[in-house]
Amino acid sequence: MRLVIRVLRQFEGKTRLGPVVWLRSVSDSPPVRSDVSDIKAVKGEQSWLCASSAPVLQTVRGHVEVRENFITEEEENALLKELEPGLKKKRYEFDHWDDAIHGYRETERLQWGSACAALLGRVRAVAFPEGSPLLGPVHVLDLDKAGYIKPHVDSVKFCGSTIAGLSLLSDSVMRLVREESPVDWVDLLLSRRSLYILRDEARFKFTHEILKDDYSFFSGQRVPRHRRISVICRNLPV
Repeated sequence: MRLVIRVLRQFEGKTRLGPVVWLRSVSDSPPVRSDVSDIKAVKGEQSWLCASSAPVLQTVRGHVEVRENFITEEEENALLKELEPGLKKKRYEFDHWDDAIHGYRETERLQWGSACAALLGRVRAVAFPEGSPLLGPVHVLDLDKAGYIKPHVDSVKFCGSTIAGLSLLSDSVMRLVREESPVDWVDLLLSRRSLYILRDEARFKFTHEILKDDYSFFSGQRVPRHRRISVICRNLPV
């Protein structure tokens, strides 16, 4: 088990950005399979959900959600207009020190223009329990077309029960794998401009990852992966 990414620190009652958000762990388990195009999946009731078995689908019911077309093309462009100038100043990193993420650049934002602030308010309203304390900065993760995120679980010390992310620029496949039983997996089809939400059981008991382009299949169908930006909100542990 190894520690990774970036987080928020709170010091003397004031919120400030620290040089690290911790991931609880990066999975050292073998991948589900590499020849994912012919995996026989059990389809969920929703078009964006499939899994290794019906019992696994039942386990994550109510704990995973994808809201397709959550934002419009105009709202996506508004987010990109705010994010691109800062991201372009950064280089994609392909040799991450902990080998957890490949082909990425990232930033955190506290301040947003009025249109984007309203949009993020909408994300928080649908994703988090009423009154839930929220992690102040929004995490922005930019994956190159060749980039991917390995299986990991966000730290329960710094992040609460819920993770919510907007998917910009590309469709992708998020895979969840049960930590205690790697044969149990769930795939989520994250279409461009969708919002995904992971809660409770899916958040604590499963790793999550974004599949690299070569392995990007959903229920046997190819899902081409391009450059992808995710805009991620989290709540704080209670």
